[in-house]
Amino acid sequence: MIKSRKIKLLKWLAGISVILLMLGISAVTVFAAGDVSSAIESTWTSAQTQIKNVVNNVVFPAVDMILAILFFVKLATAYMDYRKHGQFEFTAPAILFGCLVFSLTAPLYIWTIL
Repeated sequence: MIKSRKIKLLKWLAGISVILLMLGISAVTVFAAGDVSSAIESTWTSAQTQIKNVVNNVVFPAVDMILAILFFVKLATAYMDYRKHGQFEFTAPAILFGCLVFSLTAPLYIWTIL
């Protein structure tokens, strides 16, 4: 009985030591060379106009189109439900309309925030 406890203790200690050894081998210290924030800022300033053009001319119109389609589809289904049940559910169309207004006006002020 004492011998089996010693074997269990040795197996347990061996397992813990293997885990600690693997942790020590895989934990590599990484140091940043130089000032990282200035490198990020210089990259942003050089690519800022391209990013703005892509976002203003591609991303926002795509989001606007998707939201407009969803708004009109939801408005039509809400109207059909109104004709069927006599109760107009305006929550989902109102939320979609608010999101559409937000995304349509976002290019005017989003770049001053960022």
